Amino acid sequence: MVGSDKQDLILLLMIACLLLAGSCPSVSADRYIDSSVAEAVGGLLSLIGTPLKVTAFVGCWNEDQKFEFARIGLAGGHHFLQYVEPRSEGPVDGKDSYQNVVLDEDVESHQTMIVLDLRCNESERILDNAGQRLYLNYHWLLMDSTVTVAPTTIEHYLETLKNLPVLVSSEVFVMLKETVDLIRFAQVYRVSRNTELLTENYALWTRSTVGASERGLLQDLRTHKVTSVRRKNLHGHQLRASMVITNPDTMNHLTDYKDKHIDTITKVNYILTNCLASYLGAGVNYSRVTTWGYYNTTTGMWDGMIGELVHDVADLGASPLFFTTDRIAVIEYLAMTSETRSKFIFRSPKLSYTENVFVLPFDNKVWICVIAVIITSSVLLLVTLWVEWRIAHEEPELPTVSDASTMNASLRDTLLMMYGASCQQGSSVLPRSCSSRTITMLTFTVLMFLYASYSANIVALLQSPSTKIQTLDDLLASRLKFGVHDTVFNRHYFTHATEPTRKALYEQKIRRPYGSDAFIPLEQGIDRIRHGLYAFHVEQGVGYKVISETYQEDEKCGLQEIQYLQVIDPYYAIQKNSSYKEMVKIG
Repeated sequence: MVGSDKQDLILLLMIACLLLAGSCPSVSADRYIDSSVAEAVGGLLSLIGTPLKVTAFVGCWNEDQKFEFARIGLAGGHHFLQYVEPRSEGPVDGKDSYQNVVLDEDVESHQTMIVLDLRCNESERILDNAGQRLYLNYHWLLMDSTVTVAPTTIEHYLETLKNLPVLVSSEVFVMLKETVDLIRFAQVYRVSRNTELLTENYALWTRSTVGASERGLLQDLRTHKVTSVRRKNLHGHQLRASMVITNPDTMNHLTDYKDKHIDTITKVNYILTNCLASYLGAGVNYSRVTTWGYYNTTTGMWDGMIGELVHDVADLGASPLFFTTDRIAVIEYLAMTSETRSKFIFRSPKLSYTENVFVLPFDNKVWICVIAVIITSSVLLLVTLWVEWRIAHEEPELPTVSDASTMNASLRDTLLMMYGASCQQGSSVLPRSCSSRTITMLTFTVLMFLYASYSANIVALLQSPSTKIQTLDDLLASRLKFGVHDTVFNRHYFTHATEPTRKALYEQKIRRPYGSDAFIPLEQGIDRIRHGLYAFHVEQGVGYKVISETYQEDEKCGLQEIQYLQVIDPYYAIQKNSSYKEMVKIG
């Protein structure tokens, strides 16, 4: 909060005095804050670049000192300065102190630098109540205006910060005034809450004379501009990592590549976590849990690996876990380290199991053309026979041959012959003229080729797999039997499914018909897939590893997959608001 109306009026008057170029009464120099301090702070802000807002808790400064700091320190910079006056009457709206209310409402905390003068009485209370604000987002600048001539020692600041969480991600600056024209800025941090404070030089401000004018110069002393890269060496600190072990024998085969299909994701990330610790110059202490962690509505607590991260038992989640909305609020997801998916795997059933193969050989247009050929041939043959009959009766001198094998010009004989041709059975009567016999021969030839094509397609379709099962709805409507690999996460996600299709799949195909037998061991489920008409939900890498070792080559054909879980690939996780976040992410 900005100062009172009276203070604002004084600031406006001082600005007016400057604009009027000396028309204001003079003020003694000893009432101003040292101009070198203000210049050095301005140089530090320019070097950092990020802070666009400066929040100053300097209740012991008078209005002249505040104005001098704003005039010199923020000269030429595009920064917003905010002076905050503390309250002494205690908590406000349940907050620890007035200044914490101000910080909690700051939506641009990552662009804010907090200036704190240790000479002011409320400074220690502000630091004690800062908590996570000391190492998350905010930049802090600690100074001591009581020191005017004598050099400022780093021990003074270390004593003030010795019990505070100035962790490895913190941006806490201390100002060391060595002489009037020499000010050093250093950063203070600790690897963990129980380790000693470390310091690193950040910048050095000096005043130099160029001709008749003086100006301050700031020298960058950083070894690397990115804080998390500068501090990536954790000096042997033991990181705590939690990993999920579903099979006790896994602890004996974490690195020997034996039983790769058991706790696969844990074994992969165990190696990655060790490489990460080596990159950070740290050690790792592992703890074992049997589940990734799920929220217990009865106790209101998380169990498993997430529980250890939430309750500060572990720093790292060494077994990646699925990205779900309810977990975002309690842990930090960093990166996808090992791709894996769990799906229903099944051998595609024969086409005859899902379709009527007798209507599949020809497309509807082909069937229409076949019927059109038969009708057209019948009409042409009937017309030809009728013309022959007319000619035979109008010219009696022409010889006529009539017996039982001669086809008459009747609709009954025509339909009977076409029916025999369609069924490849022939006809007991034949026409006598060349034109009608030509029509009959062409009709028999066309229908013979159609019959051969139809029969060949039937044979091919009987050997073809079905492609009708493509979605979960198709899987639910099929007559396949179902099984699920008996793992912790499968039991959780299947029993807690809320989406209608997935819930129906569990209720109708897994829980009700089969009971406890639906969750079965890996090898048993893979063997049932081999015999067909069985869908088994399993992690892809694990399932195909067993399939490659136990199936014949021809048995691997026709395998099909459908995803059930509505999750993306598992991500590596750490504590929420962990000070190691950026370092681990880079590593």
